[in-house]
Parts: sequence; C-alpha cells; structure tokens
Amino acid sequence: MTKELKQDIKTNWRWYLCALLFAATTVNYLDRQVLSLTWKDFIAPEFKWTDTDYGMITGFFSLFYAAISLFAGKGIDKLGTKKGYLLAIFIWSTGACLHAGCGWLTMHIEGLPNKEALMAVQSGSALALSISTISVYLFIACRLILALGESGNFPSAIKVTAEYFPKKDRAFATVIFNSGASVGALAAPATIPFIAKAWGWESAFIIIGALGYIWMFFWIKWYDKPQQSKHVNAQELAYIQQDDDDDAPVEEVKEEKTIPFLKCFTYRQTWEFICGKFFTDGVWWFLLFWVPAYFSDVYHYASASKEGATLIFILYLIVTVLSIFGGYLPKIFVEKKHMEPYSGRMRAMLIFAFFPLLALLAQPLGQYSALFPAVIIGIAGAAHQSWSANLYSTIGDMFPKSTVASITGIGTMAGGVASYLINQGSGILFDYADHAGKMFTFFGFEGKPAAYMMVFCYCGVAYLVAWCIMKALVPKYKKIEL
Repeated sequence: MTKELKQDIKTNWRWYLCALLFAATTVNYLDRQVLSLTWKDFIAPEFKWTDTDYGMITGFFSLFYAAISLFAGKGIDKLGTKKGYLLAIFIWSTGACLHAGCGWLTMHIEGLPNKEALMAVQSGSALALSISTISVYLFIACRLILALGESGNFPSAIKVTAEYFPKKDRAFATVIFNSGASVGALAAPATIPFIAKAWGWESAFIIIGALGYIWMFFWIKWYDKPQQSKHVNAQELAYIQQDDDDDAPVEEVKEEKTIPFLKCFTYRQTWEFICGKFFTDGVWWFLLFWVPAYFSDVYHYASASKEGATLIFILYLIVTVLSIFGGYLPKIFVEKKHMEPYSGRMRAMLIFAFFPLLALLAQPLGQYSALFPAVIIGIAGAAHQSWSANLYSTIGDMFPKSTVASITGIGTMAGGVASYLINQGSGILFDYADHAGKMFTFFGFEGKPAAYMMVFCYCGVAYLVAWCIMKALVPKYKKIEL
C-alpha cells in the first residue's frame, strides 16, 4: 500500500487512547477493591476491626475523594491532560502500595515483635482497642493519598474523551473506558483474595498498586492532543472536530476561553450534573465496598472461598457485559430516531433508572439462593455504569472543552460526599443491627439482613429521584456560550 493511499484512510488512534483510558480505570478500581476484598477475612482479625471501623475508613476515603475532586478537575485543566493524568496515577499507585506498610508500622508503634503476637492480642482489651485505633488511622492516611491521585482519573479521562471524540460517539467511548470499573471489579475477586491468601494481604496491595507504574510508560509514549499527534491523520482529525462551530485554526483552539471556577455554580447545567452524581454515586460505591462483606455476613461465604469469589465474579461479569450496551442506546436514539444528543441521553438514562428497582428484590430472593442477589445486584450495577457514562457525556454536550474537567471534578465531589454518607452510615447501621439482633427489624428481616435491606431500598429508588430533579433543572438541551 502506498504512502498516499494510507493518508486517504482515516486513522483510528482515538480508540487506542480509549483503550488506554480503559486500562487506567481498570487499575483504578482494582486498587480500590483490594481493601474491600481483604478487610473482612484477612485484615480485621489482625487489627480487631468492626464494621464501624471499616465504614470509617471507606467513608473518609469518599470524603477525601469528594474534597479533592472539587479542585482536581481545575488542576487537570491547568496542568493539561498529559501531565495531569500522569501525576494522578503516580500518586494513587504510590498510595495503594503504602497500605502494605500499615501492619508493620502498627506493630512497631505498639512494640509487638511479629504478626503472631499481633494476632494473639485478646479482643476487647485495651491493647486491642489501641491497635484497632492506630491501624484505622494509618489506613485512612493511605486512603487519603489514594484519593488524591484517583480523583484525577475521571476528570482526565472525560477530558480526553471530549478532545478525541465527536459528541455522537462520546457516550459510547465513555462506556468503553468506564467499563474498566466493572472489569477491575470483575478481576479483583478472581485475583486479590487468592494473592492475599498465598502471600499475605500486604502483597495484594503492592502487586496491584504497581500496575499503575506500568501504565505510565504507555501514557508518556502514546498521548498527545489530536492536532499534535503523529498518529492522527487529517481525516481522523476532521472527524474528531466535526462538532466545532467554526473552522478556527489550531492556535485559537489552544486559547479557548474557560469558565471561572465559582461561575460554574451559577449554571443550572452544573447543578443538574451535581444532582445526578450526588444521588447515584453512593449506590455504586456501596456495592463496590460492601458486597464482599454482604456475602460473608448474610450468606457466610468468605471472599477467598470458592463460593464467595464465584458470586462476586458473576455479579461483576453481568455488570461488565450489560453496561457495554449503555453507551450504544443513546447512539440509536440520535442516529436512528434523529433525536438531539442531550435528549437521547436523557431518554436512555430514564430507561436505566428503572433497573435498580430490582435491588428491592435482592434480599427477599436471597432467602432461596445467594445467586439471586448476585444477579440482581449485577443488573443494578450495570444500570449504574450505563447511567454514569451518559451522565458524564452531558458535560461535553453543554460545556466548552476547556471547562469539562472542572465540571467533572465538581460533580465527582458531590458524588464523593454522598458516598461518605452511605459508607460511614452503613458501617454504623450494620454494627447497630448486629448488636440489636432480633430487636432490629425491617420488611420482615432481622439484624444485619434487615440493615442491608434498608440500604438496598435507597439504592433502588435513587436513580428515578435523580432523573426527575435533573429533568426539572434542564428540561431541554442548552449549550453554554461564553
């Protein structure tokens, strides 16, 4: 094939970068999952943790993530996608690896010679309380570093999507890279508990955390803005920029105006995104952090057991497979039904909002088999991923590219606050229900199963509530003009 003919064929470099975004998101969620898959069966026995302790750690992670996300998007806009993403994954990979040192440092502070001495400490003693307190705060410190880095993932990825994909393809591209969350969650139960069982829970944090350093090599080598990339030819660049309002030269594109940070809060479109994230992000984070404990507490399947790993694997396999179609649905509405992109996304999101209602049946059907809640929670999780991909894409529809990361950070902050509330609250609720036993009832369930049923009720209705508020705030598509 001649060089001239190659130039006539549109390149597809944007999909290679989408694959790299997918890999980063997969690593991102693997790093988050290490704690949820090791705390109940490996870490808690060493440090005498309760559900409240774990809820405190995950809750503060969500709170840190929320606070940092408020500024992470602006930081990515200022640093640029290449430097910003690189710095983010370096920080979170380092934070992930540092978790492995919490046990050693706790023993050093308490003057314990080895892990056997740590395990021999009697539960309920003053020393056990001291060990629990010290270890919780050490893990919170590591989660702070993890949150600092991970808060840059989605603002960076959404910004790359806005740079490399026209509006009609953004939801699908977002679903592709966002499916890394479910693939990471899918790979986690198949690997992490068994790594922890074979070589200790510390090794799981180190091995999974080190994957981010490998990703950095490819990011440095592959990424440039589309108009500067040697891998993007004129045909692909024209396809990427088909939504541009005019034929502005590259120099003008580089100097695109941005919206001042505080002014972002004066737009209904910003508050629409905030509401969409606030009501629904906590649902996904609850599933991510508590599902392994749910199967252990209610059905007595440990994460490292064959049954427990299989249930979690089935759950996230459903999430992974079904969520892929979530980005394609608005594409059908736009291309075949000739709907405007925003309207198509909102219609798709309304459809997705009904599926989490199935979560109301998870606990009742779980009385017959643990497979039922695994399948139902998987469907609800897939609906969330599809909802989330389209929600993110609404930013690129209505805001200039120069402000996309900032709005993403603001919305992620709102989602992080909600996640703090649900994770911290769930830990306290589960401990209370466990102590109350048969005195704590809800919808015919007692003790911890009743507490899980309460949280599932919230998960079921959250999306419809969010959609109604979003529709009231921005009934029709309205692009922000500077």
